[in-house]
Amino acid sequence: MLNLNELGNYREGNRLEAKKAAGGLPNSLWATYSSFANTNGGVILLGVEETIDKKLVAAGLNDPEKLVADFWSAVNNSQKVNLNILLNKHVRIETVGNESIIVIEIPRADRALKPIFLNEKPYAETYRRDGEGDYRCTREVVEGMIRDKGDKTQDMLVLEKMPLTAFDYDSLQRYRKRMKITRPGHVWGDLEDVEFLQKLGAIGIGEDDKRHPTAAGLLMFGFEYEITREYPQYFLDYQELYDADVRWTDRMTSSSGEWSGNLYDFFYKTYNSLIQNPNIKTPFMMKNGRDRLDDTLVHKALREALANCLINADFYGTRGIVIRNHLDEIVIENPGSFRVSLNEALSGGISSPRNSVIIKMFNLIDIGERSGSGVPLIYHAWKEQEWKAPIYTEQFGPDRTILKLSIKAQNKAQNKAQNKAQTKRNYALLEDMVLEYLKEHPLATQVETANAIGKSRRSVQVVITSLKERGLLEREGSKQSGRWVAKD
Repeated sequence: MLNLNELGNYREGNRLEAKKAAGGLPNSLWATYSSFANTNGGVILLGVEETIDKKLVAAGLNDPEKLVADFWSAVNNSQKVNLNILLNKHVRIETVGNESIIVIEIPRADRALKPIFLNEKPYAETYRRDGEGDYRCTREVVEGMIRDKGDKTQDMLVLEKMPLTAFDYDSLQRYRKRMKITRPGHVWGDLEDVEFLQKLGAIGIGEDDKRHPTAAGLLMFGFEYEITREYPQYFLDYQELYDADVRWTDRMTSSSGEWSGNLYDFFYKTYNSLIQNPNIKTPFMMKNGRDRLDDTLVHKALREALANCLINADFYGTRGIVIRNHLDEIVIENPGSFRVSLNEALSGGISSPRNSVIIKMFNLIDIGERSGSGVPLIYHAWKEQEWKAPIYTEQFGPDRTILKLSIKAQNKAQNKAQNKAQTKRNYALLEDMVLEYLKEHPLATQVETANAIGKSRRSVQVVITSLKERGLLEREGSKQSGRWVAKD
C-alpha cells in the first residue's frame, strides 16, 4: 500500500508507473495496464511526474473527475482493452499536498483471464513488465498464456500421432517397483503394463479409438528422441560445479543418448547427485535398532523443490530445465512462470500445477505435495537449518521460474536479523489484509474477519487495537451494532 505522503521516496519500477497526464489519458497508459495485469500487478499514478533525479512529485490534474470517467469508458471498451479486470475500489482520486492525482491499482490477472491485450491484437499488443518499462510479448509468450487458460492441464493431451513404442519400458519397470514399495497392495499392482499406464493417465484413447501416449506419459516415461518430436525445446540439464577452475565437475543432459532422457529417470539421477553435496548432511540414525533412517527434512524439501520444477514446467517453452549444483548453492530453473502469484505460492494452500497428471504420477511414489504446501515446506526446512531463506524469482520473455537454495550456514546474528525483518513484513501484510477486509465489510465482527483472512482471532484483535491507536481504524457505534471506518 503506497503512502502518498511520502511520494518522493518512491521510484518507478516493476510495480509502479507515474504519468503526468497533463493532456488527458496518455496512450502509454494502456500498455502499462496490460503489462501489470500480465505480470505481477502494479499501481499507475496519473498527475505525477518523474524529476531528473528519478524522484516522483505530484504535478496535479485540472479535471481528475473527467479523467476517471474517460478511463472507465476506455477500459470497458473491448476494442481498446480485451478485458476490464478492475473494480471501482481500484481507481480513486487522492490529494497530495494541494494537488489532485489519480491512483489506479491493477491486480495480477488470473491465469484464466490472460492474456490482457490491446486493440483486438493479442499477438501484437500483449505486454509484460520488466523493470521500469513495458515490452511487447513474443508470440511464444502469448501462446504460453493461452495454454495456461484452460481447466485441463497441458499434460492431459492425447498425442494421437505417437505410438506406444515411444515409452521406455525399463523406466516404467523402475517406477512400478518403487510404487510397490510406497503403495504395497495397490489395486493396480498386478495390471499389465498398458493397462497400468492407462490407469495412471500415461495412455489415453484418441479419436481413432486407439491407445496413444498422453503428454504426461511421454514426458515421464518416453525416450528423449520421441519426446522432442512433440516438444522441440525439451532439454534437461544437470550441472555439478564444485571446482571454480573447470566448467563443471559433472554434467548430465537428456540428449546425451546414455540414458532414457525422461522426467522420471532425470528426477532420481539428479536427486541422488544433489544429496551427495558435502553440505547436505545425512545423519546416521537407526530405527527399531536395525533399519538405517537417513531421510531428513532437507532431503524432503529437495525432493519437493525438484518435483515442483518438473510439475510446473512449460515444456513448450524455451531453454529447458537447468539444475546447477554448487558447493554452497543449488539453483533450479524451469521454463514457465508461476500460475498463481508468488505471494500465494509462498503462503501455501493454493495449488495450480501446470501438469496435474505428472503430479499424480509423482504422488503415487510419495513425491510432491498436492495441497499447495510444497513451497512452505522448502522454506521451513531451510529455516530449521538456519540457512539463508530460499529465493524464488520469475523472469519474463522467455518465462522462467528460478529457485536459489543457499546451503551455506549464516551466522546467528544474520539469521536473527533476517527473522526479525520477515516478522515485520508478515505483520505489515496482516495489517493490510485486515484493513482491506474491513473496508469492504464494515459490519464484520473480529471472528468473521479472522475466519475470512485465515488468521486467529487473537492476531486480528491485536492488529485492530494497533490500527485504532494509530488512527487508521475507527469504530462507530456499539460493539453489537456499530461499524468499522478504515482511514487511508
